[in-house]
Amino acid sequence: MYAQHEGHNHPVAAPATTTAAPAQEVLLLKETEHNFGKIPQGKPVTYVFEVVNTGSTPLKLDNVQASCGCTTPEWDREKAIEPGASSKITVGFNAAAEGPFTKPVTITYNGTQTKQFIIKGEVWKTPAASAPANAGVNDLKN
Repeated sequence: MYAQHEGHNHPVAAPATTTAAPAQEVLLLKETEHNFGKIPQGKPVTYVFEVVNTGSTPLKLDNVQASCGCTTPEWDREKAIEPGASSKITVGFNAAAEGPFTKPVTITYNGTQTKQFIIKGEVWKTPAASAPANAGVNDLKN
């Protein structure tokens, strides 16, 4: 390509036309969200998410990071997921704080790619102690 200026030809750089192909989705989440519903305060719960390698090469789950310490993901950190195979991520939630919750969990795989899923529900307050002792019960026993 040349631009004409006062009768002279000058080379002009062609505009860049290269476009980076988007990274192929190779990690499929069978579910992207799980709702525990109502759970009693202080009763830990777990759920298993399944991931599938839809790519043509082995896939490595580099990290699974929860948004806070109340959520604990566990996965096979050593084993790569072969093409077409699946693996499991078990997510625990400690249910310490009362009220509704929504917690994102981020999977980092193949170095820089990420995928996110969510756990949610509502923690209801349980009584701190059982029913108060009743002195009259002892009288009945005698």
